Amino acid sequence: MMTRGPAANDGLRLKPFRGLRYVPERVGSLAAVTSPPYDVVVRPDGLHHLESSDPHNIVRLILPQAPTADARPRRAADTLSDWLADGILAADAEPALYVYEQRNGDLLQRGLIGALELSTPADGVVLPHEDVMPQVVEERAALMRTTGAHLEPLLLTYRGDGNATGATGVIERAITRTPLLATTTEDGFSHRLWAVTNPAELTAAADDLARHQALIADGHHRWATYLRLREEQNGPGPWNYGLVLLIDTARYPLQVRAIHRLLYALPVADALAALGGAFRVRTLDAGTPLPAALDALAAAVAEGNAFVLAGDGRFHLIDRPDAALVARTVPADRPEAWRSLDATVLHATILGHLWDVPDSPEHIAYIHDTEAAVEQAERRGGTAVLMHPVREDVVRDLARQGVTMPRKSTSFGPKPATGLVLRSLALD
Repeated sequence: MMTRGPAANDGLRLKPFRGLRYVPERVGSLAAVTSPPYDVVVRPDGLHHLESSDPHNIVRLILPQAPTADARPRRAADTLSDWLADGILAADAEPALYVYEQRNGDLLQRGLIGALELSTPADGVVLPHEDVMPQVVEERAALMRTTGAHLEPLLLTYRGDGNATGATGVIERAITRTPLLATTTEDGFSHRLWAVTNPAELTAAADDLARHQALIADGHHRWATYLRLREEQNGPGPWNYGLVLLIDTARYPLQVRAIHRLLYALPVADALAALGGAFRVRTLDAGTPLPAALDALAAAVAEGNAFVLAGDGRFHLIDRPDAALVARTVPADRPEAWRSLDATVLHATILGHLWDVPDSPEHIAYIHDTEAAVEQAERRGGTAVLMHPVREDVVRDLARQGVTMPRKSTSFGPKPATGLVLRSLALD
C-alpha cells in the first residue's frame, strides 16, 4: 500500500494561469452569477432558481440544459463562446495564482487557486479517498472536452506547518491589498479574490507546495476526468494541469459533513421490513425535529454503525448490525478502518445484500443537504438514508494507505463558489 509522502520538489506543482472572470459591469451582480458546485445543485427548483437569478449564471455552463444528453456539452460550449464574444467573461491580462477567501461569521477559509500538475495515486502527491461513478466521469469529460475549459475548481487540502510562511505567507500578504472582487452570496458567505503575479511570491508559494501532498476533499469525479482527458492527449500541454483550490488545513481547518442517500423506489416500510433482525430499529417519537434525529444518530454512531431512515413522516434509527452478517457481506481484503465505515456497511450489507438496490443514478441520488434529502424522500415515496460524517483523520489515513472509501462518503466544506474564476485551456 502507498504510504510515502513527496520529497522536496516532488510534491504539488501549482502554476499561474490567466483566469476567466465575469466582467462586473455586464452582469446584474457577481453573487447572482455564482453557483454551488455542480453536484450540490440537485433539485430542479434549485437549478431553476439559479438560472433565473441572472441570465448569465454559471449553472448554464456547469449544468447545461438541452433536449438530449449529447447536446448538453455543445450547449455549454456555445454559451461560453457567446459570453466571451459579448464581453460577459474576459481573461485576465497575465497569469496569476488567485488567493480566495470565504467568510461566514466565525468561519474563515483561505487558499490558493491555480493550475495543478496532474499526478496518479501511485505518485503519492494527490490522494483520492473515494471511488467514482464512470457515468459521471463520462459526463464531466464530455463537458470539459467540448468547452475546452475547467469551469470550477476542485477542493484539495494539505497540512502545512501552520506558520505564516511560504504559501500561507503569500496569502497573508495578498489579503492586505485591494481584492479583484468581493461579493456576498445568498447563503451568507462573503467571497474575496486577489491575484498574485509577483515572481518572488510565486516562487515562495511554489517552493513551499513542492514539499507537500494533498488530499482531494471535494471533486473526485472532476479529478478522474482531468486524468482521463490527459490520457487522450498526445503529449504535454494544458491538459496536464487541472484547476484546483488548495487549503492548508493546519491554518484553516475544513468542516466534514455527510452525504445522504435517496432511494427512489424503496418505500420506508419496505426498507424497514427488509432489515429483518439484522439491525436494531427504533422509531423516534412523532414530531421529533430533524436536528434531534441527527443528535440521536451521532450518539448511536459513537458505539458502531448507525443510520436514520426517513421518508414516511417519521425518523427511524437503525443501529447495532448483526456482526456475522457484516463479516459475511463486507470485503475482507481491506483495513479494519475501511471495513467499519458506515458507508461500507451501508453499501455492502444493506444496499447490496438486504435491500438489493443497485448503486446507479436510476436508483440512488446522493444529496448533501439533509432537509432536501428528507423532503425529496417524502415527496417521492422513497427512503432517505441519513449519514453521520466521517472524521477527517480517518479519511486522510486511509488515503495515505492508498485505500479509497465508497463514493460520496464525505462532504468537505465550505466548498468554493463556482463562477468566480474559470480556466480556459486555450489560453495556456
